[in-house]
Amino acid sequence: MRKDAIKLEESRVADSTVLDFPPFKERHRVFPAVFEERKPRIILDLAAGIGYVTQRLLDDNSATVISHDISPSCLKHLRERGAPTLSFDIDNADVGFPFASGSFDTVISLVTIEHLLFLNEFLSEVNRILCDGGYLYISTPNYAAPEYLVGPVIHGRSFHDPLAPAARYEFFAHIRYFTFKSLGVLVNSHGFALDSVYIALPGGSERYQNLFKQSKLKALTYKSLMWLRHKVLPVYRASEPILCFQKTSTPRPPRFRKVLL
Repeated sequence: MRKDAIKLEESRVADSTVLDFPPFKERHRVFPAVFEERKPRIILDLAAGIGYVTQRLLDDNSATVISHDISPSCLKHLRERGAPTLSFDIDNADVGFPFASGSFDTVISLVTIEHLLFLNEFLSEVNRILCDGGYLYISTPNYAAPEYLVGPVIHGRSFHDPLAPAARYEFFAHIRYFTFKSLGVLVNSHGFALDSVYIALPGGSERYQNLFKQSKLKALTYKSLMWLRHKVLPVYRASEPILCFQKTSTPRPPRFRKVLL
């Protein structure tokens, strides 16, 4: 992980009194619903940020949650939420995670893998610390989605503009660019089988709530259009699906469920 990206992340969350970033997103809202009937007992939330998902899991009160991050400000916010926290480098080719093999039945890694240099080591360690049959919930921007193709295809520019304040962090921090298919192939090669794909519809994010305050009709129209989009388009065109993989020693056919939440 680039050190300048870490500094950029820290600068975004350092202010504990006026914290307007990161906004609450739909990928946070769908936890713990994505667990469905799996009923995890001990969860590791990797790169948990300020703890939106962690908080929802703690409120659910059905599992033990350990939250990880390396940002001092994020760790501070996580502790304020009452979560047990650990700080260690998940992007290290020489040193593994500080857990015994099979320590967790669930690992969550949201919008993190695109920041990592040592992908194989990261996924190998996630596999190691998961018990047999355990689950990995992972997401990353899918650059095969239509909204990500507009800039390069139509305007001939990069995915993120280094001069635009809103995109500066992504330009410097994202060192990997995945599609739905390339992420699936990579994770599958490390002893996982894709079980389910969750697509978070508009509903609880700050973006949607702000739109709802402006116009209920616009918000409901937007939600309906997104539902229609994901019903019609194939799953590999979703912008940021959450992929649920199960640790397995036996290769499976590439079959999975698509779930809209």
